[in-house]
Amino acid sequence: MNAVADSDYTRSLRALSNRIPNPRAILCVSAHWMSEGTWVTGMERPRTIHDFYGFPEELFRINYPASGSPEIAELIGSTVIEPQVNVDREMWGLDHGCWSVLRHIYPDASVPVLQFSVYIEQPPEYHFLLGQRLRFLREQDVLIIGSGNIVHNLREIVWDENAAPFPWAVEFDEWVKRKISERTFAPLVTELGRTESARMSVPSPDHYYPLLYVLGASDEYDELSFDHDGIQNGSISMRCLSFGLNR
Repeated sequence: MNAVADSDYTRSLRALSNRIPNPRAILCVSAHWMSEGTWVTGMERPRTIHDFYGFPEELFRINYPASGSPEIAELIGSTVIEPQVNVDREMWGLDHGCWSVLRHIYPDASVPVLQFSVYIEQPPEYHFLLGQRLRFLREQDVLIIGSGNIVHNLREIVWDENAAPFPWAVEFDEWVKRKISERTFAPLVTELGRTESARMSVPSPDHYYPLLYVLGASDEYDELSFDHDGIQNGSISMRCLSFGLNR
């Protein structure tokens, strides 16, 4: 429902577009495209995917008509050789992990969008490395977005958006924030699941892995900003952060 909400979280997303000029394109790593192999969308007109059920009709009526960029998709496929990135010209599109965020930052859908999949069977190191391999896109004026949640435990969710966060969720969210602030990324890659708070916060890695792409694509000169924090429904972190938007 954050796709249609007017809240501190969505207003923080809208504020991002005022800090940066429109990029040439956006590459969005979405937790909702879990795949065998690694893929990037390469069609001219990616469709809007409504990959959920049981929600109000208002959400199903949303269309995010951004164009794609076959040119940049081919550039990624030809530049990132290991691991291989496959170009998808017809299978996927833009799922709600992508458009529910972008419709707040770029509501007119004027910036071309490519979506990047999460090869879910691969370990954290794979995803961090891919983020490093994708760093060259920043020099091509491509904005890289990771869309997921640092804490995402639907089994423990409380169906009250303003429910008090679970202590384990706060503990893990703050640990991740501290490591990012220190630019100590290695534990975020290698120590996932070593503590009870981590195991409760990341029962499956799909929503966590997009963060690793952003960390991998950052560099030591990037200015770091924490653009929003907060935990919804007790067990969903809405923390937003950015690297290098003020360079």
